[in-house]
Amino acid sequence: MMEILRLLPENMKQAVMQKIATRWSQLEEIRLRLNRPIELNFHKQIEWINEIIFTEKDSIYVLNQLSEHSLYRLEDELREGYITVTGGHRVGLAGEVTTVNGKIKQLQHITFFNIRIAREIKQIAAPFIPYIENDNRYFNSLIIGPPQTGKTTFIRDIARLIGDRENNFTPQKVGIIDERSEIAASINGVPQHNVGLRTDVMDACPKVAGLMMMIRSMSPDVLVVDEIGKEDDVNALMEAVFAGVTIICTAHGSSVEELKRRPSMRPLFENHVFDRMLILQKDTHDYFKIDIFTRDGKKITSNLVKKQ
Repeated sequence: MMEILRLLPENMKQAVMQKIATRWSQLEEIRLRLNRPIELNFHKQIEWINEIIFTEKDSIYVLNQLSEHSLYRLEDELREGYITVTGGHRVGLAGEVTTVNGKIKQLQHITFFNIRIAREIKQIAAPFIPYIENDNRYFNSLIIGPPQTGKTTFIRDIARLIGDRENNFTPQKVGIIDERSEIAASINGVPQHNVGLRTDVMDACPKVAGLMMMIRSMSPDVLVVDEIGKEDDVNALMEAVFAGVTIICTAHGSSVEELKRRPSMRPLFENHVFDRMLILQKDTHDYFKIDIFTRDGKKITSNLVKKQ
């Protein structure tokens, strides 16, 4: 909780603490918008702190806390529109964008913040491991879902289960390419989340470079990557697969058909890279639904999973 509260000015911190003191486990987002009250998103409801209006001075304070008073060192993150903080929490940013030749140069006059709370939920993926394992090997698997359907939480637990010896699953060497420090939430290279005994992490490293670095340096059996989508990501994944490494990754989307329509993702499906595809969807405030398909589109199972 404290890694989130430290981002806020003192008056906001106290007000938020009072609201979430007994409901920290239910909090999903804190949204800050210039000249508007604070919005708190819980699992089952939205609440407002109407007595506090987020000011320009407050926005400067939050930015200084995020950047440790050096926005220049976060130039790349600002272009992407988010910053990952200690604990794996992710702060989305919006404001005025400047472009050069159609490409984003920088995000400035940042006046909107979305602080998304990261959760570590152990055993959440355990019921699904048997569907992505066969004869002591794991299938290349793609986890698909819209934002806030638990993709990162799910893939973190998959890495932990494969890298451990729990539940009689086949333990293997796992390599995590944690470009945004969300999966392992490493600090100075040390994971803050439990990602498994046999798991190695390449933290804050671009996926394209990190995939081949991990293969050369740590010889993983399974590579875990979050949020693929760019053409370079796909090319790097293809190289890893051709090198004989199992890939388990996530992608934003609502269905396999939607991803197939994206030019950057098309080679993965044309080359039948994924043997298993897991579709995550919100079902209720407390549960999300997971459907598992084979590469030819046959549904293997469908289950509801409790968030907590």
